[in-house]
Amino acid sequence: GLPAAALVNSEIYDYCPQLVAAHRTRGDEIVGHGRTNSERQGVLDAAEERSLIAAATARLAREEGRPPAGWLGPWISQSRVTPDLLAEAGYTYLLDWCMDDQPIRLRTRDGGSILAVPYPQELNDIPMIVGRKIGGDAFADMIVDQFDEMRLQSADQPLVMGIALHAYIVGQPHRLKHLRRALKHIAQHPDALWLTTPGAIAAHCLALPEGIVP
Repeated sequence: GLPAAALVNSEIYDYCPQLVAAHRTRGDEIVGHGRTNSERQGVLDAAEERSLIAAATARLAREEGRPPAGWLGPWISQSRVTPDLLAEAGYTYLLDWCMDDQPIRLRTRDGGSILAVPYPQELNDIPMIVGRKIGGDAFADMIVDQFDEMRLQSADQPLVMGIALHAYIVGQPHRLKHLRRALKHIAQHPDALWLTTPGAIAAHCLALPEGIVP
């Protein structure tokens, strides 16, 4: 019953469209995630990167009935002009920058900006379970501890806590039981948080008066 955002490679519509359909039926946000994770946009020249973004965006827009508002690069790979190209393609936010627990604006070359919404590198099952070899129980403990500490800190300032999950990793039954425990812990505090998607966070931030979001 928790909201989610699905980071979608556009080629998934050719291989298993029923997966995206399941998220669509749930009402989850569909976020652009390139064409495939077999390519990194950060190593492309500007014209090639612009073409990649355009192709992925057009496919998601055609399949979902509207273009995605947000983007996470495949492998979180960016060039020096990625934020500029995304803004020019109509994106309002991106998830590739992980340097803060609050959304911030990135200046773009046209004089405007694009919002960076925090994306988790620590509460992310690939770097933690695959990279650092921790167990599902420890990963769940990290989620609980992160939530408890950030809930205390949020008394003084709004914070964004994301959890990045990949079904083939944390969806394994021996890990999933621990994830359920962590998510239940979070869900027990509905009055202390806003359970939502990155797109909703971005829309809220962009609607605030000028100067509130740096």
